[in-house]
Amino acid sequence: MIEFIDIYKAFGPKEVLKGVNLEVQKGEIMFIIGQSGAGKSVLVKHLVGLLRPDKGRVILDGEDITDLSERAFYRIRKKCSYVFQNSTLFDSMTLLDNVALPIRKHQHVTQRRARELAMEKLALVGMQGEASRYPADFGDGMRKKVAIARALTLNPEFVIFDEPTTGIDPISANIVDRLITDLSERLGVTSIVVSHDLRSIFGVADRVAMLYKGQFVLDGPPSAYRTTDDPIVQQFINGRPEGPMEV
Repeated sequence: MIEFIDIYKAFGPKEVLKGVNLEVQKGEIMFIIGQSGAGKSVLVKHLVGLLRPDKGRVILDGEDITDLSERAFYRIRKKCSYVFQNSTLFDSMTLLDNVALPIRKHQHVTQRRARELAMEKLALVGMQGEASRYPADFGDGMRKKVAIARALTLNPEFVIFDEPTTGIDPISANIVDRLITDLSERLGVTSIVVSHDLRSIFGVADRVAMLYKGQFVLDGPPSAYRTTDDPIVQQFINGRPEGPMEV
């Protein structure tokens, strides 16, 4: 369903991705892990046209989207939603209107109908009872749930989660993890999750790929990370300050 083929990306003299290859299957919950600055978010932003590769191809649902124009990417972003690390909600709008906004913009329905559909998405994340309140009334965990509801408004086939549990408390993180799992099980959504949250990795992921120095050093089920003897992987998952990994 998703293929990154020999992806290279540099910013000035800094090479971030050096021939990355990855396939993500339909309905899979795929985690991409690695140190801060390893290029995890850089890679997934290629999928929605926020970045373009210096070399390589990006395939989505059988279509080569590498060289699409910005206008052509509008269509891609309807089927592939992105949940940013910061929830990016509008503080001046209620939760309901935040979720209704993309519905009104892309489905060209009345405000009343958009709000009805938005309420259905809020219900999916358990926030329908708070629809009339504002983002500032809630902590990061609850705002992230609303951001996920908004990402679902156009019924995407694919959802990218960029550090979904970073900066939120363990209870809220568990709720977000459960939402990601539910989306896969109930709606068949294919999820790519950028994360370094080990609790989420071992509790939610179907597959995990670890980036280091611009390439994947291990791609496999979570169990492979417990049994591998790769010293770089072992240092990362055990959080050891000493080891071969450059920090």
